[in-house]
Amino acid sequence: MRAFKKSLALIMEQYDPRVDAFIGKSAPFAQPILQHIRALIHETSPLITETIKWSCPFFDYKGTLCHMNAFKVHVGFGFWDSRALTDPGNYLKRGDEKDAVGNFGRITTLADLPPDHILQEFIRQAMAANEKGAKSSRPIAPKKPESAKAELVTPPDFEAMLTANPKAQEVFDKFSYSHRKEYLTWIIDAKSEATRQKRMEQAIEWMAEGKSRHWKYQ
Repeated sequence: MRAFKKSLALIMEQYDPRVDAFIGKSAPFAQPILQHIRALIHETSPLITETIKWSCPFFDYKGTLCHMNAFKVHVGFGFWDSRALTDPGNYLKRGDEKDAVGNFGRITTLADLPPDHILQEFIRQAMAANEKGAKSSRPIAPKKPESAKAELVTPPDFEAMLTANPKAQEVFDKFSYSHRKEYLTWIIDAKSEATRQKRMEQAIEWMAEGKSRHWKYQ
């Protein structure tokens, strides 16, 4: 009986009902893709758990491994630290090639994903990197000389909103480092999900009008 309860607890930790809800609310074309990615991840290792961060599913093992998201006409899937992965087949988009939605471009069908055994190898590599305590390639505050600027990290849900609004995306991309940082800090520092969502929507509206975060005071 104790063994059964322990196994049940592990299963409950492995799966998050909020991910079921996320998939259920996604577009019909996206659901089988999201279900396949999720099943493949858990098939690779029962030690991987899932959660919701920034309004989309994330998968963790001693740190963040990967995440997926659903958009109007495509799905995104990416590894949190793709630079830690060996990719002899050149399946991954990373660095300057990295698409805003993940490491595999805009996924519209299962055929757009690499073969299952390739994805599982990436997952195992990501787990091994976390085991070794590999540093993320997207740190919020990397150790650099004081004169250097810290890398700005755009949360996936805000990336999705930018992608859906080309005008705001264009303005954001042309902003100076300081103007982009003002918006991102404002969003990330929100104390609740409701406040965060409201700030993201306001940011998109202002940027679509070409306005900086503190335009009222300029």
